[in-house]
Amino acid sequence: MDDRPNSTMSRTKHWLRFLPGILLCWGLAIPPLQADDDVLRRGLGPEPDSLDIHQAQGLAALQVLRDLHEGLVTFDAGGELIGGAAERWEVDGSGTRYRFTLRPGLRWSNGDALEADHFVLGWRAAVAPATQARTASLLAPVAGARAIIAGRQDPDSLGIHALDGRTLEIVLEQPTPWFPELLAHPVSFALHPRAGEEVLERPVSGPYRLLEAVPRSHLALEKNPAWHGAASVALDRIDYLPIEDPGAELSRFRAGEIHITETIPPGRHDWLAENLPESLRIAPYVGSFWLGLNLSRPPLAEAPDLRRALSLAIDRETLTRVVMGAGEVPAWTVVPPGLPGYRPPRDPAESLSKPEREARARELYARAGYGDGRPLRLQLRFNTSAQHRRMAVAVAAMWKQVLGVSTELLHEEWKVFVNNRRQGLLTQAFRGGWIADYADPVSFLDLFRGGEALNNTFYADEAYDRLLDQAAGYSGGQRLELLQQAETLLLRDTPVIPLYYYVSRHLVDPRVRGYVDNPRDVHLSRYLDLGEP
Repeated sequence: MDDRPNSTMSRTKHWLRFLPGILLCWGLAIPPLQADDDVLRRGLGPEPDSLDIHQAQGLAALQVLRDLHEGLVTFDAGGELIGGAAERWEVDGSGTRYRFTLRPGLRWSNGDALEADHFVLGWRAAVAPATQARTASLLAPVAGARAIIAGRQDPDSLGIHALDGRTLEIVLEQPTPWFPELLAHPVSFALHPRAGEEVLERPVSGPYRLLEAVPRSHLALEKNPAWHGAASVALDRIDYLPIEDPGAELSRFRAGEIHITETIPPGRHDWLAENLPESLRIAPYVGSFWLGLNLSRPPLAEAPDLRRALSLAIDRETLTRVVMGAGEVPAWTVVPPGLPGYRPPRDPAESLSKPEREARARELYARAGYGDGRPLRLQLRFNTSAQHRRMAVAVAAMWKQVLGVSTELLHEEWKVFVNNRRQGLLTQAFRGGWIADYADPVSFLDLFRGGEALNNTFYADEAYDRLLDQAAGYSGGQRLELLQQAETLLLRDTPVIPLYYYVSRHLVDPRVRGYVDNPRDVHLSRYLDLGEP
């Protein structure tokens, strides 16, 4: 999934465009925040980019959608996979044919029966080119998906079929060990037959349903009594508060207006550890942060020496320890450590001293045709956030000091930033990153396939794509070796500059019960409760 912002349309329009009319129908906004009422308030970061299961891309949207909907599988309180809408599943000996049995009596929030055909409907819509689903490639392992996405086959040929009202059969192109993890992502959720309705008016399938939404204020969710596990949901209401400024979020947490923050302000880790130790939660997180480089336009296109020079000029140790200061780990690879069986390739520059890296950076910079008489002028784009501004200022200073680069810093509201990054018409260097959708290197490496919808660098290398295709036909050590070779090519060509590996960082009110730190940083509201003040 796309990294935290703070970390495409068909007939469905952007959800925010419909909020004014919806609010007029409701006639009311949320009452003023009260510290002692029985509502769990969660910081969200930016506004969700969409609440359409096929258009959502950012973490804020995915977080809300996992409260509003439920996939065939879902997560437990500790972030491990468990049955969701499916009560059980089995896979045949080839590893390519799955059969899912839905729970009996499943209902949409409006009382309609939720049937296996609704998953078929959702998946076919996800891969249909007309939908322009930003994360459709997650369904690529399913038989026919790639050809359908490319417009070569009809969506009805997708390898998913309803055998009866409660039974789904899914056929894959080849064994995909992480396939069940994909089924907790919104792009794989069921779609109600009334798909022509506007997004906020559609029935939902999860523990909560949308009560009201006020732009730049809140999203209010209420318990969905039609959900199969409604009796186990402790809280009747969840309020998500979009707050892009971590400093403002911290202030509201300290005032008792928020129970769980989306992040913590940069540089405040040590202060929080001393003053709010019972609330500070720092944990390992399977994600990487990088700077993306647009290879489709100058000055970074056809300039591998220049891209490598920019990478070597950045002091990652200082960036993580001094500038970010929340436990981040310096990164030299795209795939983070800790994925089962995979050892990311080692960048030779990692073993060099800081002066040696800087000397090599200046050498490559000169070889690319730049120097004191012809300094590089570059734009570095990022979404509005104090944390990202600190990062960008520090990187620009390092590029200036080591190479003499003149960097223009451009910050944009999240949705504008995402659109510009996707189109690639304006971007040169931009902030990027990824959180694993499933615990496998492919979750990161597939982002850089030629023509991939989420490939905002526009990197395209036939040898790289071929290695990923070859890896798909193997398992075990041979597969991981091919993936390591692919990442080696990626790092050589430098379409991205890895900066650090993520950690999850939140403030959690001690009254919140059921919150469990986990590497996926998934904390579904259905497991949470509030104790006495």
